[in-house]
Amino acid sequence: MTGPDYKAEKRAAAEAAAALVESGMWVGLGTGTTVAELVPPLGARRLDITCVATSPATEQLAVAHGLDVRPFTDIDRLDLAIDGADQVDPLGWLIKGGGGAQTRERIVAAAADRFVVIASSDKPVDRLHAPVPLEFLAFGLAATLRAVPTAVVRNAPVTPDGGIIADYHGEVGDPATLAGVLDAVPGLVSHGLFPPAMVSTVLIARGDVVEVRQIG
Repeated sequence: MTGPDYKAEKRAAAEAAAALVESGMWVGLGTGTTVAELVPPLGARRLDITCVATSPATEQLAVAHGLDVRPFTDIDRLDLAIDGADQVDPLGWLIKGGGGAQTRERIVAAAADRFVVIASSDKPVDRLHAPVPLEFLAFGLAATLRAVPTAVVRNAPVTPDGGIIADYHGEVGDPATLAGVLDAVPGLVSHGLFPPAMVSTVLIARGDVVEVRQIG
């Protein structure tokens, strides 16, 4: 007996999200394997939209599929942002940043009027658990790591913005409490805990069926 086809589920969730995009929108595109399934159907719709991308890989893929991608410098808001997640709990807390782009992803999600998360059936969890991606400033890195002793720096750690990527391997417990602790660490630029208040909708594909969870 074979298990779920997660790639097909990612494609189903991505196609459902692509259908939410309308001409004239400013759209934020996330990073990762699920967003890679989003870009082709979105490009195929040939809509008059303007996109920003959270990683060079997403930007290159979007341009290859005919999407208009602009630098996220002079744009102060987005109509919609679409991204994947590493974990989703029942309340809508997320862990993101497996691809090391959580700082840009957080900025784009916060700038959007609606943040839609797309996921396959392996992403929902009863409780969030480690690892939690972190981004540190290179300046003072050793001192900052002392404040987060369970953090392990990745083998290829540098982001396009010069940040250092590591993963927190301690207990998550209450995500709001942990997020507050991490937010207070000087030199820690961002973490991968995204609160439900940031999330509008989660689309979870289970086989051919896409479950819609309205969060915010």
